[in-house]
Amino acid sequence: MASIKPLGDRVLIQADVAEEVTSSGLYIPDTAKEKPQQGTVIAVGPGKVENGTKVEMTVNKGDKVLYGKYAGTEVTIDGDEYLIMRESDIVGILS
Repeated sequence: MASIKPLGDRVLIQADVAEEVTSSGLYIPDTAKEKPQQGTVIAVGPGKVENGTKVEMTVNKGDKVLYGKYAGTEVTIDGDEYLIMRESDIVGILS
């Protein structure tokens, strides 16, 4: 099994599954599905150094987060798809 540890202020996120049925019961085809904008943090980097001081990460493993529509780089590990992005691309933590 391969694993990945994000470096610096990057995080590894597993995106939530896109909805397949609308609230009114219509099925959405794969070509019309919108890219999800929320997911779960799988791994967190150590943080970054800015002006000689270490800046700690504000997100933790297991947090549900909301991120920009086109944020991050898609990676595939052992057949599972993930996003790796900077912490600054995350717009909020869902509670």
